[in-house]
Amino acid sequence: MAYSINNECINCGACESECPVSCISQGDDRYVIDAAVCTSCGSCADVCPVGAPSEA
Repeated sequence: MAYSINNECINCGACESECPVSCISQGDDRYVIDAAVCTSCGSCADVCPVGAPSEA
C-alpha cells in the first residue's frame, strides 16, 4: 500500500528529499505523495517530525 500525507503536515519538506523514488511534491496546503509511484518504503514517515505520512 502506498503512503499518503495527512492534515498534520506542517510543510517542512523533510520527507521530499528522503523519498528514493521522488514521489513526494509540494501541494497546495501540504506535501502530497503520488500513490502510483510510491514503493511504501517508509522513508518519509521515518523523518517526519509530526508523523504525517502513513500507509493508506
